[in-house]
This record gives sequence, structure tokens and C-alpha cells, in this order.
Amino acid sequence: MAKIAQVSAKYIIHADISIDGVVDRPDVIGAIFGQTEGLLGSDLELRELQRSGRIGRIEVNIETKGGKSYGTIIIPSSLDKAETSIIAASLEIIQRIGPCNAKIKIKNIEDVRVSKRQFVVDRAKELLKNLIEAVMPDSQELADEVAYAVRVMEITEYGKERLPAGPAIDDSDELIVVEGRADVINLLKHGFKNVIAVNGTSIPETLIELSKKKTMTAFVDGDRGGDLIIKELGGVAELDFVTKAPDGKEVEELTKKEIHKALRNRIAFEQAKTEIQVTEKEKEGRSVERRAQTRNYKERRPLPPRLTPPSKPKTPSAREKEAFGAMLEDLIGTRGAYILDQKLNILGKVPLSELQGTIKSLKSGIYAVVFDGVIDKDILMTAERAYVSFLVAMDSKVKSTGRVAMLTSDNL
Repeated sequence: MAKIAQVSAKYIIHADISIDGVVDRPDVIGAIFGQTEGLLGSDLELRELQRSGRIGRIEVNIETKGGKSYGTIIIPSSLDKAETSIIAASLEIIQRIGPCNAKIKIKNIEDVRVSKRQFVVDRAKELLKNLIEAVMPDSQELADEVAYAVRVMEITEYGKERLPAGPAIDDSDELIVVEGRADVINLLKHGFKNVIAVNGTSIPETLIELSKKKTMTAFVDGDRGGDLIIKELGGVAELDFVTKAPDGKEVEELTKKEIHKALRNRIAFEQAKTEIQVTEKEKEGRSVERRAQTRNYKERRPLPPRLTPPSKPKTPSAREKEAFGAMLEDLIGTRGAYILDQKLNILGKVPLSELQGTIKSLKSGIYAVVFDGVIDKDILMTAERAYVSFLVAMDSKVKSTGRVAMLTSDNL
């Protein structure tokens, strides 16, 4: 008997079947052949169509639940649309399978060629896209690739220190000084050939000599390291102009537009030097102010009476726990610390970085310390020497050795 597979069929009939009883797969197939026999004439007899290969193998999937059977029927067909539709409709006349009532409902007739055609279209799109992107770059892409390769090839080594540089150092009246080789390559890629790199932390003698003959512009990264390069370069060479990459960016990662914008906004070296000095003085002033505030607090605040060293960790009262919890919540995100006396009065607030120094300077009179941080071995030892009763923090890396009671956010 000839058979056809689903892959060679033009159409596939999908049907659902429900049976009021328990039957097997052969019962369903037998009912299909038996109850459609002679119904449609000799040309559309299912048995003859299967022998000639125009109807494929009938697939029946059955499962039983609660004494009833449910399943699907799949029939591949190489007949035309009309004949396939007639075969499908004939299945719905089957009302009994074995001794049980049954109902077959055609779900749909699938045109296999449509799905195959869609696959062909989708795959063709994918292949064409790969062909355009990988195999056939356009003329502009080719030109850009060649130009980039030529510009990168133009990088040379200049002077006795063999500094990375562009090919136009001797021919140009103006030079752009950058930090490293990657910066030179990026500027070459965008058409700047009068560029040379410091290539290190010390200023090469070659650059010092060039600065006496040519107009020099320092082009540095947008970070503190860039400021240091400007100061060092301006201290030994005759630097004329200064420009920087945007904050947090490096020259080697700038686009062509960003490079042009930075060079247009260059400023005189003397102005840049003044701005750097002002920035440093502001930072130093803030640091001195913080130290002075701490020192004034220590000088003005009378030392509280010396506390008796605890022999074992104290147990906090309900009032103390409530006060510690409120203070710890108040300190979240501040990286600060409260220093408390025995009446839970705040003696002062200091930055976490200065906490150990403050405890050491006060030496005694501290009842509790509440801070936004983690208790470590150093803070614990400092607190024990100052006879502190409670250390209250967000978390702890150590266990108490016996004299200091430690509380964390979980305890509160």
C-alpha cells in the first residue's frame, strides 16, 4: 500500500474527536474507513486513495479522562482543495465508534505550501541581510575602512624618546599634546596629524624643545589625572593652550564632533592654571574647615566625668534601645557618628572617618557611640580602651570581647 508523509502532502486535515466511553486508536481508524465506505463514490474511497498515495497515513492520538476519550485526528492529503474539503467533511458524519457515541469536529485544513512559502521568504530575507552586511559593503564603507587603515598606519615615533606621534610634527606650527598612544590613534583617525603623546608621567625633553618653537595645546582626559598632566607640562614646557575631554571621558574614546568642540573651546594655559588652583584651594578649604570644626568641638566641649569601666557588656534598657534606634535611623546615608554621654545627650557628631581619632582624644566620658557603618576590630578595640558601654551600628564584623555591648539594626 502506498503511503505519503506529511512533508510531501499539500494539505493536512486537523480534527478533534470526543467519545463517550473508552476506545483504542484502532477502533477510531476502523470507524473512519468503515463508516465512510461507499459514501463518496469510488473516486474518493479512502482505502483506494491510500493505496494510490493520495491520502497519507491517518494519525490518531487518544487519551482517556473520567471514562471518556478525547483526541485528535491528522490526515495528510495530496488531493486538490475541493476533494480534500469533501474528505474532511465526511469525517463529521461518524457518530459512533464501537459501542460508544462519538463526535468529530474538523478544526482546520492546513495548506502546507503556505507555511513552506513563509519559511522560504523569511530565510531569504535573512540571507540577503547577511549578504549585504558581510559580503557586499558599499563604496562608502570601503572608503572609510581604507582611510582609517591609512591614518592608523601614519602613526610614527618622534624624537629620542620615540614618542607616538602623527606624521606632521615637523611641518605644523601648532601641536596637540595628548597623554598616550591610544589618544594619538583616535585623533589620527579623525584627521589630526599634528598630534604627539607625552607617553608617561615625566615630560620628555623632546616636548620641552618643541614647545620653544611651536604653539602647543594640551588635550587631556576629563579627570584629575588630566589636571596633573597640565600642571606638570606647564611647569617645564612653554604651554600655550589647554583643553579637556568631557568629565569622566578619555580622549581615546571621543567622537569627531566631541574632539572639534573641545579644541574650539580651548583656553590659555594661564587661565587653566588659575582654575585648577582655585579648585584645589576650594577642596583644601573644605578639608581644613572640617578639621577645624572637629578641633573646636574638642576644645570647647568640657570633658564629661570619667565613667567606671564596665566589667561585662551592659543590657540596654527599653528607653536606650528606642533612643539608639531613632539615632541610627537618623544617621542612615550620612556616614556620620553620634557620641553620647550617660544621659544619652549627644556630645557631638563627627564624620565616620574621624570617629576613632575623636574617641582616642576624648579617652573617657563616652557612654555610647551610634554610627552609620560597620563595627570592625579597630573600632571595637578603640571603644574598649575608652570604656565605651555601647557601640551601635548598621552591622558588625566581630563579636564583643566582653566589655562593650554591640547593637546592630537587626537588634533594634
